[in-house]
Amino acid sequence: MHISMKRRDFLKSATLAGAAALVGEKVGGLGELHAQTKSAVKPVVISSGNGLKATAKAMEMIQGGSDALDAVISGVNIVEDDPNDRSVGYGGLPNEEGVVELDSSVMHGPTGRGGAVAAIQNIKNPSKVAKMVMERSDHVLLVGKGALKFAKAHGFKEENLLTDEAREAWLRWKENVSNQDDWLPPHDINAKDIGEGFKPFVRHYGTINCDAIDLNGNLSGVTTTSGLSFKIPGRVGDSAILGAGLYVDNEVGAAGSTGRGEANLLACSSVIIVEYMRQGKSPVDACLMACKRISDQTKEKRLLDEKGRFKFQVVFYALNKRGEYGSASIWSGSRFAVNTGEKESRLEESAYLYKTERK
Repeated sequence: MHISMKRRDFLKSATLAGAAALVGEKVGGLGELHAQTKSAVKPVVISSGNGLKATAKAMEMIQGGSDALDAVISGVNIVEDDPNDRSVGYGGLPNEEGVVELDSSVMHGPTGRGGAVAAIQNIKNPSKVAKMVMERSDHVLLVGKGALKFAKAHGFKEENLLTDEAREAWLRWKENVSNQDDWLPPHDINAKDIGEGFKPFVRHYGTINCDAIDLNGNLSGVTTTSGLSFKIPGRVGDSAILGAGLYVDNEVGAAGSTGRGEANLLACSSVIIVEYMRQGKSPVDACLMACKRISDQTKEKRLLDEKGRFKFQVVFYALNKRGEYGSASIWSGSRFAVNTGEKESRLEESAYLYKTERK
């Protein structure tokens, strides 16, 4: 495998007046953005690559007058309910004890409120519970048994989330794990070849992030996941943490992520992406800057390739107040789903920091 560093010359920005490619163009002051929203911006929904149905559903609801948050949550519910998506909700791959634990966060631009749940078990739609935390509690984040009790108090029903297919994947991992799990011996940042040694087909990172701007020019977002497969019980990634796996500022934009949550937790990338957009960066450039930040920030050699680059994948998705959107990943090959008003959503390629070339 030959890998060379290259910034992809990619940008597909959707200005809703029909203009194309706006790399690095200054977005303008917040007052200007607000005025343009009222007169020019049409709805946009952006999501991770597993969100074709989610973005289509969200757009349908938005065009019918729904609030962006209600729309994106209904969209990701499709993926949470899908037993064939191993990274979200029902059918998600379990922790190392064979138990499915889910994380989710939501953020509502117009009110500036947010809610989240982490390590919740037996509830298929954690995104709905996260919204309930936002609306019916004085808290932002509930975890574990407390999150489950809160969900049940509000009428959510417990059910077994471990499908036969996910169970078989977990058993294969149990039979082959050896010492390649998440438990590490004492080590410093120079240690290599400890942990994170799974064969690619065994370990799975996944998630769905979905962000939207509605007919009123308001932004909202949701991120939901079953997390890192075969994780230590109680592990929480970035998806439940506002500022890391999701962040929304109604006057600027929204951003979310998928991929290795530990890296994104350390970088708080979603809030950084929104701040880059506040400074005038396009959504794509803001996402690329977050990718570079993670790669530069990672010092542990076990997480780096032979050239000192972060060797895992993280993908970001962003949407600004003007309806411009974009995505970028650390490594090439990622795609994202977008809907700008069509009946059918489409996949577009993400920009990337490093290109992987296979011989």
